[in-house]
Formats: sequence, structure tokens, C-alpha cells
Amino acid sequence: MNVALIGYGKMGKEIERVLTERGHRIVLIIDVDNTQDLNAEKLAAADVAIEFTTPDTAYANVVRCLECGTPVVCGTTAWLDKLPRIEALCKKENGTFFYATNYSVGVNVFFEINRRLAALMNAFPEYDVTIEEVHHTQKKDAPSGTAVTLAEDIVAGLDRKARWVGETTTVPEELEVLGIRRSVVPGTHTVTYESPVDSITMVHTAKNRQGLALGAVLAAEYIRDKKGIFSMKDLLGL
Repeated sequence: MNVALIGYGKMGKEIERVLTERGHRIVLIIDVDNTQDLNAEKLAAADVAIEFTTPDTAYANVVRCLECGTPVVCGTTAWLDKLPRIEALCKKENGTFFYATNYSVGVNVFFEINRRLAALMNAFPEYDVTIEEVHHTQKKDAPSGTAVTLAEDIVAGLDRKARWVGETTTVPEELEVLGIRRSVVPGTHTVTYESPVDSITMVHTAKNRQGLALGAVLAAEYIRDKKGIFSMKDLLGL
């Protein structure tokens, strides 16, 4: 498989390593100093593109890939207000788009457990729930896209929560989601249900970026010969 790698920071380099290990060929690398190379001529050599950049650049990068007919896997977060436009463009162009807030297999199993637990806890209003996520200081968005996914699924599953907020709150209808930044922390997400008599805590801790990179490459392999809009649920059969 020939791959265009859009974004060449720490995550991009880890994806490069996984691609090489799995026998794929990188035919284009786009970084901050050669953004002009993200064009139809260069993308024509790629079977699929993998995009991990910044919230400010992700939308335009994905648009360019779809307009050029290149299937694209995107892992950049904090730009989802534009996601409906991307989905509409993908359908218009009969293109291929894969998006996830987190490409780790373990995190996506964690998402499923979170949804199931929220459905169970809906019957027990004495439990309040909070989310905390801790990442390295280089992570640009807070709360993380993973925390946002967890929060949105809890709000959807709990009648007593109307919305989530990225700060401390005492409003019963609000779900508190705290983002903490520390050095050398790949990523930890904690969901806590607490009542006057006990607490239930779920934790996912990433040890490194390898799981994210592998998931992104698996997604690229999955969509290579497909058309449509896909997620980790499709890839993992969840």
C-alpha cells in the first residue's frame, strides 16, 4: 500500500515506523515546510492518506484529499464543528473518509464499556459522574478528543446530564470534564461514578503512541478499497 503521510511530528513518525514494519511504502510526507506539495499530482501516487496535524490545518487537508480522490484517515481532534461539512463533501465526491477521536483498540473497547455503564447507571441517580484526562504538555487541545467522546456518550446515556463542560462544576445537569497537562504522559482517561456510599472508577492508560499509530494504519488498510464514511466501530466490528 502506498501512503501519503500528512503531519510529521511525533505521531507521524510513529505511524511511519508502523507502516514500514507492515510492509507499506510512504510516497509523500507533508510537514509545515512543504504544505504546497499536498496536491493532486503528488496524491495520485498514494492509495490512502493518513492525517495527524493540528486543529487549524486538519479541515483543509482532509478537503484536499477528498477533492483529489484520495481516501483519508484523520486523527486530528478539536475541529469537529466542521465534521458535517467533511461528511457532506465525502458523499458528494463519492470519497472515502475515516475518522476517530482515538485509534487505540483498547480505547475503543473502553468507549463501549463507557456507553454500557452509562446505560446501567441511568437507573441510579444517586451516582454523580466526572471525567478526568491527563496528557503531555505538547497536546494542543483540552479536553482531549477522547474525553469529549466519553463525555458525549455519557450525556447521551444519562437522563440527568444535559451537557458536558470543560471545567469544574457543581451544576447537577452538567458533566465535569477536566483536562490536565503534565510532562511525559502519553494519556490517561478516568471516568468516576460516585455516590454517598461508594465509587466506581474506570481508567484507561496509554503507555506510548504505538497503539494509536497501529490503529491508524489498520484504518488505512481497511478503507483502501472502500467508499464511504467509516469509524473504529466499523473497523473493530463493535
